[in-house]
Amino acid sequence: MEHRIVKVLIVYAHPEPRSLNGALKEFAVEHLRSAGHEVEVSDLYAMQWKAALDSADNTARAAGTRFDPSLDSRLAYENGTQAPDIAREQDKLRWADALILQFPLWWFSMPAILKGWVERVYACGFAYGVGEHSDTHWGDRYGEGMLAGKRAMLVVTAGGWESHYAPRGINGPIDDILFPIHHGILYYPGFDVLPPYVIYRTGRMDSERYARIRLGLGQRLDALWTTPPIPFRRQNHGDYLIPELTLRPGLAPGGAGFGIHVDAQAGASVDRP
Repeated sequence: MEHRIVKVLIVYAHPEPRSLNGALKEFAVEHLRSAGHEVEVSDLYAMQWKAALDSADNTARAAGTRFDPSLDSRLAYENGTQAPDIAREQDKLRWADALILQFPLWWFSMPAILKGWVERVYACGFAYGVGEHSDTHWGDRYGEGMLAGKRAMLVVTAGGWESHYAPRGINGPIDDILFPIHHGILYYPGFDVLPPYVIYRTGRMDSERYARIRLGLGQRLDALWTTPPIPFRRQNHGDYLIPELTLRPGLAPGGAGFGIHVDAQAGASVDRP
C-alpha cells in the first residue's frame, strides 16, 4: 500500500460482534494499523445509529412546516443545523482517503441500518445536488463530486454459493446485485470504486478457509491504492448526451442494462475468494 493511503474509514453493519463479519472487521483494523495507517470505524449497531431520515435531522426547522427531505437536508447542511450524528459522519468522510463498507448481503442489498446511514449522511449539498446544471454539464456526479479523489470498496458476506451469484446463477450476477451500491451510492458522489471482496457460503466455514479469506482480505487492503477501480463511465466527459443522460449512439451498440455504464475497454479484473 502506498504511503498516501493513511486514513481509512470502515462503516460496519452487523449486529453480532462474534460473527464472521465481526472477526473480519477486527482483522482489517489490526492489519491496516499494523501497516502504519489511521483507521476510524463506524460500527452502526454499536452506535445505535438512527436509520430513518426524518424532520428531526434538521435541528432548526420551523415547527408545523411541510417536510421536504431534499430541501430540509440542504438547508440543514448549509446552515450548520444538521443533527450532530450526521455531521460527525460527514467529517469522517472528509477525513478519510478510503472508505470500506462492510456488511452481510441481506435480501440482495445492504442491511437497513447501513442504507439509513447513506440516506442521512449523504445530505443535499454534500453528496448530491452539487455543481453546475446546464446543457453541457449536469451536476458534479458520477465520477465527480465532493468525494472525488477518494477510494471505496465493499467487503460483503453472502450465505449462498459463489455459483448462485455467477452470470447464469439463480440469484443473478453479483456485479448486477451490487451495481446500485457501487454506481449509485459510491461512484455518484465521486469515489473511485474498487471491485468488491465477497465471501460466499458463510455458513460453511472452517479454520483453513477462514485463513484463506483473511489472507485475501489482507492483500486487498494492502492494494487499496494500486487496485484498478471499476471503469465506470464519467457523466460529463463525453460518453453521455446531456441533458438526456443517455449513452451516446455508437457506444456499447445494441447493449442495455448495467453493463453499458462500464467501459469494458478500460476494464481490469481482480481475483476474488
